Amino acid sequence: MRLYLLTMAAIAMGGCATSPLPSVDPAMAWVDFATPTPGGKVLMAEKLDGQRLRDGRFFQVSPGSHELEVRFDFEVFGGGGFGVLTEPQERLCYLSVRYDHFEAGQRYRLEARNLAFAPSARLYDAKREIVAEDRQVRCIP
Repeated sequence: MRLYLLTMAAIAMGGCATSPLPSVDPAMAWVDFATPTPGGKVLMAEKLDGQRLRDGRFFQVSPGSHELEVRFDFEVFGGGGFGVLTEPQERLCYLSVRYDHFEAGQRYRLEARNLAFAPSARLYDAKREIVAEDRQVRCIP
C-alpha cells in the first residue's frame, strides 16, 4: 500500500514538475516549502481553507486569515535490537497551520520537519521569524 501511495505521489509530482509555476500575484501572499531535516521526502500543499488544491507545489493566498494543510512524507530511521539498524519506516502525515495575518506581496516559508515519529510544521515570514506553528497533525500509520 505504501509503495502504491508513493508511486501515485511521484506521478502527481512528475506532472506538476513539467509545468512552470504561475506568476506571483502582488495582490496575494506566496508560501514556499522546505524540509530541512534528513528523511523528509515529500512536502506538498494539500488543502487551503478546507478545499483540495490542484497544484501541490505552493500556496498563493489572499491577504488575511487562512488554514493551510500540507502532506508530509518522511522516513524514520530506527535502531533495531543490539544497535543493529533496521530498514527505514515510511510515515505519511497531514499538518495544518493557521495564520491570521497574511499580507499581500509577502513571501512566506512553511517548513516541515520530523523528530523521529513526531512531525511538526512552522510558518516563517520574510524576516525568518516564526509566525505560526502546526495546530493539527494527523498521521496514517
